[in-house]
Amino acid sequence: MIFKVLYQASQDQVPVRERTESLYVEAQSVREARSKISDRNINIEYIQVLDEAHLEYEKSTGKFELENV
Repeated sequence: MIFKVLYQASQDQVPVRERTESLYVEAQSVREARSKISDRNINIEYIQVLDEAHLEYEKSTGKFELENV
């Protein structure tokens, strides 16, 4: 499964929607996705599983890049 991780680049600041960034991780569960990126110094807001339609949309935006972790 592909997960979209919404996060803030700094753990020291309050989350602000305009500064939210995203990355894409392949994993079997939300827990595994979280553990794969646990070594990064980011503030994870939400991890969302992408269904086929949403994945196709993300690919069509040109911003989809699967993380190699």
